[in-house]
Parts: sequence; structure tokens; C-alpha cells
Amino acid sequence: MPLSDIEDMKNDSFRNVPFKLKPAAKDYLWGGQRLNDDFGKNIDIDPLAETWECSTHPDGPSVVSGGEYDGRRLIDVLKEHPEYLGKHCEKLGELPILIKFIDAKANLSVQVHPSDDYAREYENGQLGKTEMWYVLDAAKDAKLVYGLKHDCSKDAIRSSIEAGELEKHLQYVPINKNDVFFIEAGTIHAIGAGALIAEIQENSNLTYRLYDYNRVDKNGNKRELHIDKALDVSNLSSSAEPKQAMRVLNYKPGVANELLSRCKYFEVYRMLINTERRQNVTYCSDELSFRVLLCYAGCGTISYTLEDGSKEYIDVYKGDCVFVPANSGVLTLNGVMEFLDVRC
Repeated sequence: MPLSDIEDMKNDSFRNVPFKLKPAAKDYLWGGQRLNDDFGKNIDIDPLAETWECSTHPDGPSVVSGGEYDGRRLIDVLKEHPEYLGKHCEKLGELPILIKFIDAKANLSVQVHPSDDYAREYENGQLGKTEMWYVLDAAKDAKLVYGLKHDCSKDAIRSSIEAGELEKHLQYVPINKNDVFFIEAGTIHAIGAGALIAEIQENSNLTYRLYDYNRVDKNGNKRELHIDKALDVSNLSSSAEPKQAMRVLNYKPGVANELLSRCKYFEVYRMLINTERRQNVTYCSDELSFRVLLCYAGCGTISYTLEDGSKEYIDVYKGDCVFVPANSGVLTLNGVMEFLDVRC
């Protein structure tokens, strides 16, 4: 049951208020400009491959936009207010997830991520990386790599990389808008050209590249491969082709929601808000977890009541990311918008 259930709450004054985030940006060579064109990011880099919408990672921290903490890094705000994380995460002392938009104009490298255990031992105590992809849009023939189509040995993979023939072992899966894929640490994978993705992952930037199509960067250099580490952590057994799980939209007046993914690291719901025929929708948080609302379509407002009885409003547009501290009380949503509702 999602934490966004609609409830009648009489006491809607609270101290912890939501705030928007400004992302960090990445110019990886495979990116395009859809994050600017479709989401109005207005970020002056080309290509614009990724925006790290909700991140405390040192490689790309997001920054608060507006309100009391305007201009401050999210990581610094959470250090001052660990209670914003909620009881599930407060003991960790840091945000355990990272949320991105990804625009793959070209194929991403064939890669793999380590488990937590491997990362702790060999990467100075860092987290591994399990992730989930929600497909926001996909070109007609877009596809992704998901594991191997048959069992392989390390020697066979290494030889095929040296010969430029790794692709013969890879399992390619067609993708469509609204698809969901769960990528467990150790799974060889790659996002294909023409995909626009929202990614929810562990708070990690550990990626081991197996193959990069012999591309060169803007300086004419090939990007580094990490073949030894990749083979250490990869699942080299054949992977079952991922099937889209049955998903059920639960409807209530003005809102519909569905569970997209649940694992030990995060829960992700898709929420559709439409208050055209309803005055508003109330959205209730609790003390267990922060919430992140990632708007990928439409627009609207989020309002809340302060302790003195006054109301404040946040305008939300396609591409915006809103951090909702734990125990924020009741928010009021108005508009026509779609977003991912992420919690831990």
C-alpha cells in the first residue's frame, strides 16, 4: 500500500516542509538535448546526458531551489536535519538513493555494477548499485541490454571483448514507453539509443565498463574499461528475458497510483493527479521515510499550511523534483500531473 493514500486529516500544520531541488548535470558523450528540450532544464552543456535530480553523492550533489534552504546542497541540509530522512534512514545519516533523468541519444556502454559487499571491500567502503529504470519515452526500435543470452565463462567474455565481439553474447530486449526494469547489481546491462529514462538507484557512482564500441571522447581518447573488476562481479549465467509485471492502477477521486518496484533499497510508485473535476487531492507523509516526487508530465501546485495558519505554495512543472521530508503532514496537490513517488 503506497504511502500516498488519500486520508482525511484535521491537523495539517507542520514544521517539515517540502522543497524543490536543482540537479547536477553530466555531459557524457552518448547524451542528447531532450532534458533541455522536453523538461526545460536550461542547462548550458552539450550533450546533456544525465541530470542527478535528487543526489547527495559527491560526484554530483543536487541543490535546494527556493525556500529557506535556497542554494544550499541537499547533503548539507540533511546533515543539519537528519530527521528529514525518517526513521528508516535517519540512523544511516545520509540519503541512501540517487534519482536521475537519462537521455540516451546513443548507446550507453555495456557495463555492470558491484554489490554492496564487493564495493565495501574493494572500493573503500562505498555502496554497490542496484537500480530501477522507468521508461519515459522510447524510439520505435529502442532496446536495452539485459544480461546474457547464454551461459559464458570469464575467458569467453574476455576473448570476445578483445575481438570486438561481445555483442554476440548479450541479450537485447525491446523497450516501450511506460516499461519498468529492475537491474540488480551484477547484471550486465546497457541503455540503448532512443531511450528517455528515469532511474532510481542506490547512492553510488560505481560503474565497471566492459565494452564501449571503441568510441572516443571530445579529446579523442577512448573511455576507460574496467574488465577485471567487471568480470569479478558479473553474473555470467544466462538471464531470463525480463517480462513486464502485471501492474494495477488504484483509483480514488482525483488520483491513481500503482506500485512500480519494491526492493530493500527503495519503493517506487507512479502517481497520476487530475483535479480538473475535484477541488484538490491530499497527500500524506509519515515519520518512517522521506519522499521524493519526480514530475515527468504535466504541471500543478503543492501547498501546505504553516503553524501560524498561513499557506505556502510550490509550483511544479514537468521535470521538477520535490523533496518531501519525513513527517511533513498533509500536502495539497492541484493540477494535472504525473510523477514518480519514491521512498525508502
